[in-house]
Amino acid sequence: MADTNRSESELFTATKVGGPKIAPDPPDGALLALESQFNVLVAELTAAQATRGEFAICRHQPSECNAKPDADVGSDYEAKTREVEEILARLDPIERAIMSTKAVTIAGLGVKARHAAYVTSPYWNGPIDKIDWESRAVRLLIEAVCDAAPRQLP
Repeated sequence: MADTNRSESELFTATKVGGPKIAPDPPDGALLALESQFNVLVAELTAAQATRGEFAICRHQPSECNAKPDADVGSDYEAKTREVEEILARLDPIERAIMSTKAVTIAGLGVKARHAAYVTSPYWNGPIDKIDWESRAVRLLIEAVCDAAPRQLP
């Protein structure tokens, strides 16, 4: 009978094959594993978005473009857009699993806080005294959790 009270990541962790000599997963092992996957995909996404931005400049401001005159900038931009969308599609289930997995330790809470910072990234676009009260409250809470965890903000 399936356990309906367990998150996707807990079920994934619980079904891993292990021998008797392998230590049990840490309490937030599933969240820590999700964080590793999240970090890899966010790095890929950042790189893809940066190169896509370069092609966008070429499409809209050809005078500032370093591309060869005969380069098909439009198709390169479309290819980069598809790459970004593919990465976002791979990132979605990981983000959902992070949000649905219960944190048991401060390290797990830090994973969730880092994800919240990623989702609410506009809160870090300006000086803290220039953002609205609710955004400031969220930003300060996320920063406090990341400091305590310790987890570096994305």
